[in-house]
Parts: sequence; structure tokens; C-alpha cells
Amino acid sequence: MMPPEEESPDGGREGDRDSGLVLLQALKSGSTRKGCDPFAQTQRSKLQHRRARINQQINKEMRMRAGAENLFRATSNHKVKETVALELSYVNSNLQLLKEELEELNSSVDVYQNDSESISVPMIPLGLKETKELDLLVPLKDIISEHYGEEGILFEKEIKEFMELRQAMRTPSRNEAGLELLMEYYNQLYFLDSRFFPPTKSLGVFFHWYDSLTGVPSHQRALAFEKGSVLFNIGALHTQIGARQDRASLPGLNQAIDAFQKAAGAFNYLKENFSNAPSLDMSAASLNMLVRLMVAQVQECVFEKMTLLRAQHDFLARLQLAQEAARVEDVYSLVHQTMTQAHVKDYVPFSWTTMVHVKSEHFKALSHYFAAIALCDCPAASDAELPEQEKAFIQFHVTMPEGPSLRILLQDPEERRKLGKAHLKKAIMKHEEAMRIHGLCKILRKMDILQEVLSFAHKRSLSKYSEIDHEEDFFETGDAPDIHPKTHQKPEIKSPNFSQVKVTDLFHRLGPLSVFSAKNKWYPARSVHLMRGENGFGFTLRGDSPVLIAGVIPGGCAAEAGLKEGDYIISVNGKDCKWSKHAEVVQLLKSTGEEGVEISVITLQGSEGPKAADKKAAAMSSGSGMLKSNKENSRKSLMNSKSASTLLVWSKKSKRSKKSTYSVPFTAVGDNEAMY
Repeated sequence: MMPPEEESPDGGREGDRDSGLVLLQALKSGSTRKGCDPFAQTQRSKLQHRRARINQQINKEMRMRAGAENLFRATSNHKVKETVALELSYVNSNLQLLKEELEELNSSVDVYQNDSESISVPMIPLGLKETKELDLLVPLKDIISEHYGEEGILFEKEIKEFMELRQAMRTPSRNEAGLELLMEYYNQLYFLDSRFFPPTKSLGVFFHWYDSLTGVPSHQRALAFEKGSVLFNIGALHTQIGARQDRASLPGLNQAIDAFQKAAGAFNYLKENFSNAPSLDMSAASLNMLVRLMVAQVQECVFEKMTLLRAQHDFLARLQLAQEAARVEDVYSLVHQTMTQAHVKDYVPFSWTTMVHVKSEHFKALSHYFAAIALCDCPAASDAELPEQEKAFIQFHVTMPEGPSLRILLQDPEERRKLGKAHLKKAIMKHEEAMRIHGLCKILRKMDILQEVLSFAHKRSLSKYSEIDHEEDFFETGDAPDIHPKTHQKPEIKSPNFSQVKVTDLFHRLGPLSVFSAKNKWYPARSVHLMRGENGFGFTLRGDSPVLIAGVIPGGCAAEAGLKEGDYIISVNGKDCKWSKHAEVVQLLKSTGEEGVEISVITLQGSEGPKAADKKAAAMSSGSGMLKSNKENSRKSLMNSKSASTLLVWSKKSKRSKKSTYSVPFTAVGDNEAMY
């Protein structure tokens, strides 16, 4: 769960750096990671840069407005109040103009479409959330020195590598490599959270992100806000990849379906696992709308896939097409209802709401058109075909059409023509309604391809109506019943697969996370010199990475040197043993000569004794109290990483051997332990 909005100490600074400066810094640092695309001056990247500049201006105007409002409330001078009121009206006017400009940019869906010459209805993609640069060098060096007792300067390389990764993920390329880059950074945030974000203390840095649609800046100290924003961008990038596919081909359609399903999964995961987001684009209402929008776009692709696969002359295939189109209309109607709700209506761009409304009417028209084509262009059912066609037609309409029986309707060409004509009449009405709604939006009117699609469909229905309309028709064309929506491929919401991108903890030199994490505290490391006695060193060891002193024999060498059960061995004769296996530490001890051995150990605070240490290791997770539930944390424990696997193995070992050392004499050593 994300805490409420906090006050930023640098609130008076300028907004995000100019995009040119970002590119220059990327060039100097040589951070041309795979999946990063900071130099490609495509239409999309230019749009992204323009959006970033507008975000800066909006941020500046909002700070001016906040200052003016504070002054207006504080002053009692009438003249000052008049001046401030005038300034406020000027600032609000500027803000409105900037937001309108940003809305027009965010409505530029044509920028993200494919370059194919084929005519297809445009999809709605999302622009990425912008973020400010973040300098973590000093804060991380400080916590490494204070918490881990290490020289912070020795970890500058790792800190800079993490910062370069963050810089690269600000401009991901619009392909799988870009998605992998975002996923890599998201997975690295798990380690950052575990290492440097203790539950009781703030790191002192603010994460700044701009709203994807309004450009309104938000900032929080919570790492959950950073994670949620990156996850949002993963979903947004999927929408852009889906929108750019050539949907005139089967491979392109399959890729578009997959991309929109994954986008829906990312937004749904964000909605279920993160809450109290400070920006509207990540609110539950907005994410719910985005999930439904993505599902609708998947359903539209499924319809287009059917038009490619099904034989157009087949009666049953055309009925299925009509039902698929009705299903697309159904889901877009739901999206339109969601977009017009109170919490979303004033936030979603008007062009999006209009586009969804247009599509709803357009696909309703197509459902009636394909119903008419099935009835008018396909031959009447033979006796052999009749049972199968009757079965399909019974479930075709929401309510059965008035008139003759189903058998007569399917076998009488004239009755088929009458019902087909009624469907075409309704199709034409819906086409005209779609074109009327389209004309209400200035931004959509500029979208030539959408105009072309609507016009083509309308003319096709008019042409078919003229073809089947007879001069001697004296009957009044009835009202065709609506078509029952049905799909052969239900959209799937695909949750993000975080394990597909393997990452290594950049700060693994600090030691295994089971012990060396932000949640744990330990006493300063102490070194002891041990001489081997007649019965060895006088302690038992257990576990791996790091090896635990499970027991100390009273009166033995280890006890006299000050070693205690529950100590972790971190070095032997100056060799770092934090990641060493049990056998490796044993070998180092066995190779000791008469001069003895120098051992460095640490003791976890509050874990004097192995039972408490076991409990701590088993319970260790990186949740920070900022998540809505433990779902995100449980996901982390499954990450395929060295430290995570060590934690799981260690927990199992400690549980199996809980009683082996402490409830029996030292002469009886447990299966997982050895006496030295």
C-alpha cells in the first residue's frame, strides 16, 4: 500500500530535466543498454519528449498556483487579494491550456499504429509515465556505512550500475527488449527494497513520476510507488506493441492479442496489489477502466482473426461473425459505461471516450450486416442442413424474430430476404450513428483511417440494401432483433511473468539476504582467535551462506574465546565467508595450523540463540507495509535468484534441525551439524 502524498523538500525546483540533457548524459555515461532507445527520433519518442516538456510546465504552474492560494488565504489586505486573484485566474487559464495540449498529445493514437497500408480500426495505446532523474549515490553509500558497517565507497560501482539501469528504463524501446529492460529494473527493485528500505526508517529520497494522461506530478518516498509506476509502464508498453501490429495478417493479430492480454494482466496486477496511489492513472477506478479497455481490444482482434480464418460464403460462419461482432459491441459498451462514471469521466481524454462509443456503434452495425449477409447471400437450407442451421439460429437472436416458423424462415428465400433487409436497415442506422458520434470529436475527425473505415462499412451496407430492395416491396420493414453476443475465444488476462527475466542482486557482496537485509540488525562484527584443543575448537556448525554456530561446548576453546551459539561466521583468516558453503568453511578450519585461526562473527540483535535466528530467517521478506496485501511479497519469495533460493533452503534446514543441538547433549550431533 502506498502512503498518502508527502511534501517534497525540493518542491521549488524546476521539473524534470530537458530531454536533450538526458540524452547527453546517456551519451557520456555510455548507457546504451539493450532495450533502451534514447536516441531514436521516431514520432513516438518526439511525442514522449513533448509530453515531458509539458509535464514540466504543468508542474511549474501548479507550484505557482499553490503559492498564490496560500497567499490568498493568509493575507487580509484587500488590494493584495485582488492581485492574487488575478494571478490565480491567469495561472488556471495556463493550466487549462497545457492540459488540453497534453490531452491532444495523449490522444495521438495514430503515432503508435502500424505502418501497414491495410485499413483497420485504430487501437487505443497508452503513453508511458515520465519520471525525474534520481541520484542514489549518497543515500545508498550512507546506509551501507551505517547499517552494514562496510565502506560505502567500495560499492560505488554497484550503485552507479543500478542508476544506469534506472536511466535506461526511462526510454525503453517499443519491443520485447524494452519490456525485458523494464522487467529487469522491476525485479532489481526487490533487492533494493530488501537491502536498503528498513520498515522503520526512510531512505530520504523521493520518487517523482508524472501522470500518464494529465501530466500532473506526484512524488513519494515509498518504493511501492516506484514499483507501481514501472509496472504501469510495462502495461503501457504492451499497449503500444499491440497497437503497432499489422492486423491484416494472422501472425500480427496473434501478437496483438497477446500484447493486449498482457497489458490487461499488468494493469490488473497493479490494481490488486497496490493501493493509495497518488496519481489518478494508478487509481483503482482508472485501472479497472484500462483492464476493460484492453479486454475489449483483445475481443476486437479476435473478431478480425475470425474474418481472416472463416470462409465468407458459409452460412454458419457468417452467423458466428455476426455474434463475434455483437460480442465486441458488448464489451465496448461496458468500457464506455466505465469511462463515463463519476471518478473517471473528467480524467479520460474525450477522444478515448468518443472512440470507444464509435466502436460500440460500429460493431453493432457490423453484427447486423453479417446477419443480413448470412440470410441473403447464402442459399436456403436443404433438408440435410436444416437441423444444424436451426440449432444455430435458435441461439442467434436475443429474441426470436416475428413471422413464420424457423423452418420456413430458413428454407424460404423471400422470408430470408425480408429479415435480412430488416438487419441491414438497423446496420445502416448504427453506421450513421457511429459517423455522427465520430464527427463530434475534433481529434478523431483528423484521423483519416478511422473515417475511411466507417465510411467504407456504411457504403457497403447501403449497397447491399439497394441490391436486395425491390420496387414492389409494399411491406413495412420490421425491426430486427438484436444479435446474441458470443465468442469462440474468450480474452485471457495474463499476469506478468516476473521470473522470465533473470536478475542477479547487484549488491550481493553485502551478503545473503536471509541475514544481511534492511530488516535485520546485528551487533558490530567481532574477531576471535581460536586455537585447536584436544577436542577440536569446541563448537558445532550448521547451514550455508552464512554458516551458523549452532552450539558451543561449555569450557571449550570457542566458549573461552567468546563465541556464542547463534553467531554467524563472516570470515576465516581474512577470507570473506558470507556466501561460503558449510563444507568450504569446514575446510578452512581444518587447514589451520598450530598458530590457530582468526574468525570474524556477527550476532543478530534479538536473536541470541539459533531458534530466534531460524525464526528470523524463515520470516524474512521484503514487504515494506506499503502493499495492499502480501501477494506482492509472496511473489518475491519465488524469484529465481541466488539469495532467494538460499533463504528457502536455509529455512528448511533450520526447521528440520530445531531440536538437534539444544535438547540433547553435545555428543549427539544432528544430521545437519558437525562438531569441530
